[in-house]
Amino acid sequence: PLLNVISDLYEEGIKAKLTIGITPILAEQLNDEYLKDGFVKYLDSRINAVAEDLKRYPNNSVAHSQHLKYLADYYYEWYNNIKNCFLNKYNKDLIAAFRKYQDLDCIEITTSGATHGFSPLLATDSSLNAQFKIGSDTTKRLFGRKARGAWLPECAYRPGYEAVDANGNKYWRPAIEVILQNNSIEYFFTESHVIEGGVSVGNRRVIGVYGNIEYIPLPPRPATGLSTYEAYWLPDAQVAVMGRNDRAGYQVWSAADGYPGDGCYREFHKKDDNSGMNYWRITSPSTDLGDKMLYDPVLAMSRVNENSDHYTTLLYNLLNDYKKATNKNGLVMVSFDTELFGHWWFEGLEFIKSVIRKLHNFMPEVERMTAAEYLDKYPPTSAISIPESSWGQGGHFWVWQNHQTEWMWPIIHAAEKRIQNIVSKYPSIPKDKVLHRALNQLARENLLLQSSDWPFLITTWQARDYATERFRKHQENFERLASM
Repeated sequence: PLLNVISDLYEEGIKAKLTIGITPILAEQLNDEYLKDGFVKYLDSRINAVAEDLKRYPNNSVAHSQHLKYLADYYYEWYNNIKNCFLNKYNKDLIAAFRKYQDLDCIEITTSGATHGFSPLLATDSSLNAQFKIGSDTTKRLFGRKARGAWLPECAYRPGYEAVDANGNKYWRPAIEVILQNNSIEYFFTESHVIEGGVSVGNRRVIGVYGNIEYIPLPPRPATGLSTYEAYWLPDAQVAVMGRNDRAGYQVWSAADGYPGDGCYREFHKKDDNSGMNYWRITSPSTDLGDKMLYDPVLAMSRVNENSDHYTTLLYNLLNDYKKATNKNGLVMVSFDTELFGHWWFEGLEFIKSVIRKLHNFMPEVERMTAAEYLDKYPPTSAISIPESSWGQGGHFWVWQNHQTEWMWPIIHAAEKRIQNIVSKYPSIPKDKVLHRALNQLARENLLLQSSDWPFLITTWQARDYATERFRKHQENFERLASM
């Protein structure tokens, strides 16, 4: 669906100018033949489920069954269109499609850590370097050019600090930006509170998985006097940081006050007992699932039109007010989990399309740029030191390092040090092909063990058993290979 938005706009003569972070592990999955075939099977299962609903409705014993038939028709068409696009428009090759629109200057693709390891909590610089080197190399291999920017896994950052080794010797661990610069990464993004101070984004109710977990809130950071209306250099390397605009971001992702919580939009949590289709709308945040009203796609699209009008006006006013106050062109950078659009907020992609179209057609004075284009035209003029931070609940590391996950980190750190000792014995690639293969697999298992998804899923109770099992399996594989 996101590709279709970019494609539709391009056919209208509009370059989307979106900066899209495709993590290396997601890119590998999208490029995998088994998963491509699995996606077609998934779509077929959805289409077949809706087809069964079409046989059930209209049904005199079911209230509003005529409207349910209309909705089943709507989904039948929707899923068939997705399948048709995947097979015939993109030839099952989403990587090639993203690359095409990258090469047409419609989008910029950024990279990330290879397996989304939580950078600040890794024990060795060689692990950190491996995450970003392999991540960067993967992006270049699949998309044909080196990524200039990166999404830090979980938006997690730490400055440089003095550490102590096992023998009591002090040594300096460089800031995250030094590792990025060593891998030709020129910029990354952070949260608004990291730049400006104040309450972290994770201390408010949001759309998605963060909505219901307990966390330890931090007190607001003191105001810094800085703003997210410009980018900054980091102190330890020639790497830039851009902060999310709080007002423009909050308007989109807030469950309480943002657009996705509107009662006309599709309800994510209520599904048909037979087909699993979402036939209901939010109605209101306080409405019980059993009392939700049926979804109306026409009404929802009408609301998209209103919300995109409001948002484009908001963006214009934010930039205009900043220019009046400072006599400078300001930056409004907003970053979101891509799964907000289409997944949690079904109509979100139509919202993106409508916003871009309106800015292009009616507000040409608002420059739409990818992140690298912005930095090329408006390079930072000052530097900033930023604190330890993430976009998790509370704005710190708690989601990944807490009483439920603390057992995982000594295992990760032991593996980091063990692989470092093993590979130091092989200054060049060994001629023994089996040995070389085992070393490569050892490195893979080490990276997979570091994935921030495992502690995240344990903390959020989304898939606790699965995450524990995966973590233990990678630990077991790693230790077996290391012993061999």
